[in-house]
Amino acid sequence: MRILYAIQGTGNGHLTRAKEIIPILQQKGNLDILTSGSESNLDIGLDIKYKLKGLNFTLGKNGGIDFIASLKKIKLYRFYKEIQSLPIKEYDIIINDFEPLSAWAAKLNNINIISLSHQNAVLDTASPKYKKFNFEKLILKYYAPANIKFGFHFKSYNSAIFTPIIRKKIRAKKITNKGHITVYLPSYKVAKIVKIISKIPIVKWHIFSNETKKLILKKNITIYPIDEFNFIESMASSAGVLCGAGFETPSEALFLNKKLMVIPMKNQYEQQCNAFALKKMGVTVIKKLSTKRINKITKWIHNDVIIPVDYPDNTENILNTILLPYENQTMLPTILS
Repeated sequence: MRILYAIQGTGNGHLTRAKEIIPILQQKGNLDILTSGSESNLDIGLDIKYKLKGLNFTLGKNGGIDFIASLKKIKLYRFYKEIQSLPIKEYDIIINDFEPLSAWAAKLNNINIISLSHQNAVLDTASPKYKKFNFEKLILKYYAPANIKFGFHFKSYNSAIFTPIIRKKIRAKKITNKGHITVYLPSYKVAKIVKIISKIPIVKWHIFSNETKKLILKKNITIYPIDEFNFIESMASSAGVLCGAGFETPSEALFLNKKLMVIPMKNQYEQQCNAFALKKMGVTVIKKLSTKRINKITKWIHNDVIIPVDYPDNTENILNTILLPYENQTMLPTILS
């Protein structure tokens, strides 16, 4: 059985999840991996058969997406040629994690794919929504189209939405509290982060950023380059985590029983919905990083409320469930609209 696993490479979350899924898929058949996008800082450490440009968005440095820079990167003719180049019909199963090239190639060839992503859960009618209508929601809906959809979210809102996949390195990590706050806000410049949090000297800060390649020490602030080992170590030994309202990092912070504060990116519907869902769970949310929020951040630092979650290691069971119809050579049902 030939399997194509197509992964969105813009951002670290998709690849983090892929590292847990890939070994299981390799046991199911002959696996080829496709990635598109170029904003990730992680290497999955495996051979990638198709490493393509796809569609990218560019992060700004003041809390949101830089739409002008993103539009400049869009090359529709190249996107079309990459779609045409994919031998999509050669595969028995195509699993897609919000990856547009394989999704559109399959759609144009009337081939069903299994879409397995956090974005599916965000769009599902059962999950919390930031607003009834949003332009970015349309982008999310048509970016990587599919009929057969499963999703991951902070809670299992229905039978097609699973709780987060937590990487084994996180599950095995010893949890301590050394008093610092771990910060990961890739849509903000480090200089702005430092300017704000330096006004809160009562705590040590660990900032992780792709703007630096070496360790930088500034009084009670340590700035780290993006590094999986150090990030996990910092988060597992922290008093709390301040991060964007993505999916993987907040999920891991909750799993590690850390108090959590999130800041959703501007112009990013998915993160706005994530923040709304987390707020309903009791997580502290602030609209943006600014001097006006210093009092709220300080209050959060003094607050020891932990949000309990139950995220069992169900990755293999999830994949067995969604792949069973293929392995039995039957037609997969459409789970979500």
